[in-house]
Amino acid sequence: MRITLKWVTSLFIIMMMSQIASAQSQSRQQHDHSQGENKRHEQVNERGDHAMGFSHTKTAHHFLLKSDGGIIEVMAISGADTASRDQIRRHLKHIAQMFSEGDFSAPMFIHAQTPPGVETMKRSKAEIKYQYEETDRGARVRITTANAEAVKAVHEFLRFQIQDHKTGDSLEVDKGQS
Repeated sequence: MRITLKWVTSLFIIMMMSQIASAQSQSRQQHDHSQGENKRHEQVNERGDHAMGFSHTKTAHHFLLKSDGGIIEVMAISGADTASRDQIRRHLKHIAQMFSEGDFSAPMFIHAQTPPGVETMKRSKAEIKYQYEETDRGARVRITTANAEAVKAVHEFLRFQIQDHKTGDSLEVDKGQS
């Protein structure tokens, strides 16, 4: 077989076209994934607004990982928005009660799936404390436990919340006081 410049050039062109097609396919997949993530986030927000009784656009959620559990905190963005503040307080008070009873139906509805950590949190409900506290613009629920398996489950649950709500909160455990 005799290799000619024309044959090498043709082979090169075929290889380049294959790489271009592969890159375009990868770009389309990334775009489709991004569109799917955006659609999912919109659905989480819609279900959340319905379940929580306040708008995600008027409030800010934060999920903080602590060495003994973590914190769920929601606040009205505007200090003048007392309607959102009051609804946040009602919702988080209710959440603290539900979680202490092992009822995680609200986050399961909002996220359309069972969040990681929930099954262990249900089994460990007697060992986990959910303390409701009011803040200036809303409220928080402190989640504490001395059970190492339950702490791990709480961290899994909160990390999922951070990612699904896209809060930008740290996925690392804050070793300071909770």
